[in-house]
Amino acid sequence: MITAETIKINKAPKSRIEEVDFNDLEFGKVISDHMFISDYSDGEWNNVRIEPFGQISFSPTILALHYGQMVFEGMKAFHMQDGNISIFRIEKHYERFMRSLERMCMPPMSYRLFEESITNLIKLDAAWVPKSAGSSLYIRPFVFASEERFGVKISSEYKYIIFSGPVGPYYDKPLRVKVEHQFVRAARGGTGYAKCAGNYGASFYPAHLAKMQGFDQVLWTDGSPDLNIEESGTMNVMFVIDGVLVTPPLSDSILDGVTRDSFLTLAHELGVHTQQRTVSALELEEALKNNILQEAFGTGTAALSTYIQSIDIKGKDYSVPVPGENGVMTRIKNLLMDIRTGKAPDKYNWNTLIKIGQ
Repeated sequence: MITAETIKINKAPKSRIEEVDFNDLEFGKVISDHMFISDYSDGEWNNVRIEPFGQISFSPTILALHYGQMVFEGMKAFHMQDGNISIFRIEKHYERFMRSLERMCMPPMSYRLFEESITNLIKLDAAWVPKSAGSSLYIRPFVFASEERFGVKISSEYKYIIFSGPVGPYYDKPLRVKVEHQFVRAARGGTGYAKCAGNYGASFYPAHLAKMQGFDQVLWTDGSPDLNIEESGTMNVMFVIDGVLVTPPLSDSILDGVTRDSFLTLAHELGVHTQQRTVSALELEEALKNNILQEAFGTGTAALSTYIQSIDIKGKDYSVPVPGENGVMTRIKNLLMDIRTGKAPDKYNWNTLIKIGQ
């Protein structure tokens, strides 16, 4: 059984935290002092340990480099107003992680291993959780095939690693997006619902082309003539149409976003009517023409939520209102942040607490 006592800890001889300007955190650049590592072989996870963050070495023949067996998660820890730390929705992230591993034919792990690995790592690096508003400690668990063999096969060996790093806001302004009608992010029956590396690599080229045209991101569709909306860049997407919060329904081509689920739950608490249904670019165009598309925004762990200020539909650019503090997005976002930081009751038991000083 994995417990805090069974995790071998090799502490970094000296922290790098004094080298970091916490007032200027570039997203994804700064890494905390330690990382968790476990190995999978002979049908079980073993050799659980925490070590100083650093380089890892492996053979060029490991299967992950050739056949893409690699999945990851993204989650966050927050400083609470009482001085303790909360890790947001570990159980929900674990459920998605297991679905991703299963889809990529990779071995599962117990919830105990997942939770203990994360909580013990963050407790050790608690000083790295930023205290400023809008900042957090991003946590990246991932698993990759580590068997040294270049023949096409399912790997029999894997590594599970977690590292973390303090981050500020992912986006600092509302987005300009285009409806993507040539490329698709994921096809039905594919890996779209799994958080695997290949999905992101395949999305880079269309997103790159969009940015060359002056857009911040794309609105992914299902590739049908109706251009049914699926996601926005690396986020789930939501629209407020005539007072109703609308988001595409989950499918095997859409990632089950933890922030998406949290927003829908809190929308009900705030009395906002929601619909999980198909919404096409053609419907968005009509709603924009009739001035009933009141908000558009993306939700995700990295960005939390970000307004969309314009949508390009087949070459025609439409402005979308950005309501600000009175908007549906902002009201839900503020309540979510209050729950994460202890300013509002955690009635859904979303926070895993780490007591500082104990």
